[in-house]
Amino acid sequence: MDILHLVDRLEELFNEARAVPFTRNVVVDEDKMLDIIDQMRVTIPEEVKKAQQLMAQRDRIIAQAQEEASRIVALAKEKAEQLIEREAIVKSAQTRATQIVNQAREDAAATRRDADAYVIESLQTLEEELSRLLTQVRNGIRKVEEDRLRGPSLSAMEPRTEPPLTPQKEATD
Repeated sequence: MDILHLVDRLEELFNEARAVPFTRNVVVDEDKMLDIIDQMRVTIPEEVKKAQQLMAQRDRIIAQAQEEASRIVALAKEKAEQLIEREAIVKSAQTRATQIVNQAREDAAATRRDADAYVIESLQTLEEELSRLLTQVRNGIRKVEEDRLRGPSLSAMEPRTEPPLTPQKEATD
């Protein structure tokens, strides 16, 4: 369930609460509120789990890149040893082995950069979402505190009545 939906439900529950006369207190359905809070406890860890999964995925990608780099380096060393046996192309084998090792390092570094960029982007998106949620929660708290500090207004205690609708007369020339 989406955390924003739960925050909206919590706000609706608060807005539907009955005011206690002559106080700033309201009566809220305890079961409904506790149900929403329980759902929030389940949903928020899901967001955290997603972030942890992204970090684990990043680590896995880096480990794979390192394994691939080690494998390429091992292959390069093996080829270099074979080429060394042939005296005529010793220098060429060393140069090629160095190129393969450098390419493997560049490939591993590029894979790390890509993995880091992906994780950073995902975490920034998560941070923006959490920041937006935090702003909404803070705004809700601030609104409730402002209302509480203002004290009960007379219009809040009086029943609302709408003025009767009167038909509008058409203007005639």
